[in-house]
Amino acid sequence: MIKRSLLLSSLLLLSGSLQAQDPASELAKAKQTAETLCAACHGADGNSQLPANPKLAGQHQDYLFKQLREFKGWDGAAPVRENAVMSAMVAGLEENDMRALASYFASFEQQPEAAKSMETAELGQQIWRAGIAAKGVPACAACHGPAGAGMPAQYPRLSGQFAEYTEAQMKAFRDGARHNDPNSMMRTVALKMTDPEIKAVADYAAGLR
Repeated sequence: MIKRSLLLSSLLLLSGSLQAQDPASELAKAKQTAETLCAACHGADGNSQLPANPKLAGQHQDYLFKQLREFKGWDGAAPVRENAVMSAMVAGLEENDMRALASYFASFEQQPEAAKSMETAELGQQIWRAGIAAKGVPACAACHGPAGAGMPAQYPRLSGQFAEYTEAQMKAFRDGARHNDPNSMMRTVALKMTDPEIKAVADYAAGLR
């Protein structure tokens, strides 16, 4: 009788484990999380309507997962990326939840923004394509691609993103408020740039396709 009970318990545990790993189940859970936890700021499909909150739709899955994971403090350690709001949002999520959520938002098509300033278009284009040689600032395109498509896991897609959000993040890197960039790349670059230069390149990136 005891052996039978142990066998039944093992089968139930295995069944629960397999169900948790089922892609359809994970996707359904991610959809629910997106609609209840994320929608107010980022939109249910990741197309935020608020410049302070980034568009997640169409962003690289690996990059989204990296950010979600770094917003959470693991095993008593402080979050790698410090943000009080996001840290609270991800507090109840485990790694598999974050992976599923990243995959969910990455699957949507981005509703892109557009460049708004013709006055800074030339400067923004110059920095994006060629950098600022006199300051040792490399071309943005070297990491984020000519069309701003980015590189999975390491460098985000910037094309179509809110210029205001991109500008704010560049300044956060420059000021040391954000420090989760690979090899301190963005901190090194942004530290050499002025506010007008950052604003110009952020606006230019918003118009890339």
